[in-house]
Amino acid sequence: MQRTPGKRKSGPFEGQNHVSEVTYKRFKKGIIQKLTRKGPAASTPMATRGQYDPRFDLAEVCQRLDLETQQSHQEPEHEVQQGNSDAIPHMRDCREAVNPPRTPFSKSKETDNKGNSTEQGGKLVWRAAETLRYSRKGTAGSEVKKQSLQPFALLNKDHLSQHGQVVMMLGAPSLRNDYYSDLLDCNRRGIIALALGSSVYLWNSETRALVGLLEPCLAPDGPSSETLSISCLCWSRDGRILSIGNRRGEIQLWDADRMQTVRSQQSHLSAVAALSWKQDVLSSGSVLGRVHHTDARAPAQLVGAADLKEEICSLQWSPGQEWMASGSTNGLLHIWANDIGGIKKSCQTVVTMKQPSAVKAMGWCPWQRGVIATGGGWKDGELRMWDAQLGTCLNSVSTNSQICCLRWAGKKRSLITSHGLPHNSVSSWTWKFPYLTQLYQLAGHSGRVLHLAVNSDGTCIFSAGADQRLHIWDL
Repeated sequence: MQRTPGKRKSGPFEGQNHVSEVTYKRFKKGIIQKLTRKGPAASTPMATRGQYDPRFDLAEVCQRLDLETQQSHQEPEHEVQQGNSDAIPHMRDCREAVNPPRTPFSKSKETDNKGNSTEQGGKLVWRAAETLRYSRKGTAGSEVKKQSLQPFALLNKDHLSQHGQVVMMLGAPSLRNDYYSDLLDCNRRGIIALALGSSVYLWNSETRALVGLLEPCLAPDGPSSETLSISCLCWSRDGRILSIGNRRGEIQLWDADRMQTVRSQQSHLSAVAALSWKQDVLSSGSVLGRVHHTDARAPAQLVGAADLKEEICSLQWSPGQEWMASGSTNGLLHIWANDIGGIKKSCQTVVTMKQPSAVKAMGWCPWQRGVIATGGGWKDGELRMWDAQLGTCLNSVSTNSQICCLRWAGKKRSLITSHGLPHNSVSSWTWKFPYLTQLYQLAGHSGRVLHLAVNSDGTCIFSAGADQRLHIWDL
């Protein structure tokens, strides 16, 4: 049949003839061109050519939301959603590197269009307390001090709790409601480090004064402050170096004596979940299961690595530094020998213990060699004492609440635990083999108590909670 001449019908591709005349070759070519301009089509099975899908690498991480971040039905719904989102660490890549970085703690630098070297925007910069200004514009345009929102601002005067302890309450705005973070620590000099968002505030517990803060120097085209959010921090044993890990896998070392950042590096390809010191060696664990051991004295010296293939949520060297303990979200507590193996030879676990929930709250007993305590999540609530050499549970006590953190007070011979629902309290325990006995329970937080720190002589307990308050219990 002869076709009647007329206006040509428009096809799906520019400049093509009638749609029936489009060959498969032309159709395929058009799809590829469209993919080049706009990315892969949802209906095509073609590869994404290395493009990053943030849902892919979070698949396993989201499993932990069922373990620890589920809130009670009594809590407001928006808090549940907040807790869930905060519990997911930001990841740069969907897979940890097979070979660990070759240049740990070297200053991360980029090159601009003129060939000049520029440091990445994630580096923390020191600001002394006297240079800080806490103010905001009021409704009438006047400057109004936001005392209630200022970090470490005094929210109430010292008062006695029901158990007779002196309590001071300070502000901790923007404190993440994340069970898996570790954002509070106290060094032997009494300096409190508290991470709020992407900044770290330092407060002197003896003078009760703010020392200053470490905040990221953000570049216009660099990562946002949300991406640089702090996930964990840890003071060195001598209290001089503060190690800081964020959700982009970066680790920074800050010298408290010289008031400056010593080193900065991209150590992991996922969020840094835990940090612990063994003399001058810093051990770091990532969300994707990599453990790196780095000598802080050398500018580029990775001395050991291990691959757990499971999400790490806690890491700690024993007081005598004979063993290292690591906890994972699937309830495994691993004990490692002090031989960290080297870069090519991965270190091996000595013994592995299992508990029903994530091993986040964890700590070695300072006076009883080889004994380690762990706390269970909200589905478990058990406080357990383990023999790290035999891998056996020595004793366990039900707390009937989520255990968020635990710390040992060595000079007081006591164990301090912080709790979530339903109590939102701080408890003190005595450990005399094989018995665990509760001494007292401190109430005052309106949200789960996520973080704990104890000063060197054990006379003060510092607790930070999801209510964005920092309590100081003077014992």
